[in-house]
Amino acid sequence: MGLVERFLKYVSFDTQSDAASATRPSTHGQYLLACCLADELKAIGLDDVSLDRNGYVMATLPAHASRVDTPPVGFIAHLDTSPDMTGRGVKPRIVRYTGGEIVLNAGLGIILSPEMTPELHEYVGQDLIVTDGTTLLGADDKAGIAAIVSAAHYLAAHPEIPHGKVRIAFTPDEEIGRGAEGFDIARFGCRWAYTVDGGEIGELECENFNAAIARISIAGRNVHPGYAKGKMIHAALIAFEIDRLLPEGQRPEYTEGYEGFYHLTEIHGTVEGATLTYLVRDHDSGLFEDRKRRLRDIVRQLNAKYRGGITLDLRDQYYNMRTVLAAHPEIVDLAARAMQAVGVAPRIKPVRGGTDGAHLSFAGLPCPNIFAGGLNFHGRYEFLPLRSLEKSMETIIRIITSV
Repeated sequence: MGLVERFLKYVSFDTQSDAASATRPSTHGQYLLACCLADELKAIGLDDVSLDRNGYVMATLPAHASRVDTPPVGFIAHLDTSPDMTGRGVKPRIVRYTGGEIVLNAGLGIILSPEMTPELHEYVGQDLIVTDGTTLLGADDKAGIAAIVSAAHYLAAHPEIPHGKVRIAFTPDEEIGRGAEGFDIARFGCRWAYTVDGGEIGELECENFNAAIARISIAGRNVHPGYAKGKMIHAALIAFEIDRLLPEGQRPEYTEGYEGFYHLTEIHGTVEGATLTYLVRDHDSGLFEDRKRRLRDIVRQLNAKYRGGITLDLRDQYYNMRTVLAAHPEIVDLAARAMQAVGVAPRIKPVRGGTDGAHLSFAGLPCPNIFAGGLNFHGRYEFLPLRSLEKSMETIIRIITSV
């Protein structure tokens, strides 16, 4: 099975994770893909293949006889796709991009255009895998899985190539922040690893957002509107007031690079009650604390104005892995040299998000993030250039053989 064939097979599994689920993995589709991968890793000749009841897959590509003393290196990707859009019934197709718009779905008028995605200009003349506009694609992170499995298959099929021991892991529920919760670092047995969960070709990421999630609940008071003066407390309107008190320019659609944001992901409300959910993000730890302080101040201010009834549940999710990786520049340099060796210019940049690697880095397994090749993750306009996927696989092979 080839690299592209693998990817197309993996996206046929509906592995959307579910933050409301108490199970691990949070959805059964992830476990089905994990079973498929465990069987495939055995079939291509890997050792120590394991699948636990929580959906974590691990396997070993044994070292070449000449490299048994080389420190093992690990590669990690995640099974789940984002809850932001359905991954059921993905209908991928390969198109040769010649410029201009790509009609994803003529009937629904869904078009991928360079006006919306200027990065398309970089892929003229290349083959792209796109959706039919009704689902996400799943390159985040099934492209990473395909690149890792294909790299392992290539080396297993060429035992004459010297390399050290390689450990592979696939994790559930990364998109809902639980991917590292059940990860057994001791059993994985590596001093460092790479997550293959980045976007565009050449991306090499060793820093990410500090992240928190804020849930604000508002208890209102519903009174007949004809007699409501001085009595009614309109919870839904208080929710709007809270959002207006946050700086408008600090939303995802207005920020880039190192700029943080408040992202309103859900809002529900009536007169009687309302809830808001925000993602709070910043690369700078001081600014991150300022963002959380602002939310607390807003809730305190409005509780004084409306005599209580507003509660804030604010929880940290992960932290900037730069703190850990700054002490291990050699593993970032190794990935950069591997990219250059296969003809890819490294793009060292911050992750405007998080990865399992952030959690694992703080838990004792330093994990820079390298590209898998996709763009426009988490939505119907997601696409994957085939050359980028191929270069991700080649980069993995080069890292393995360079350790």
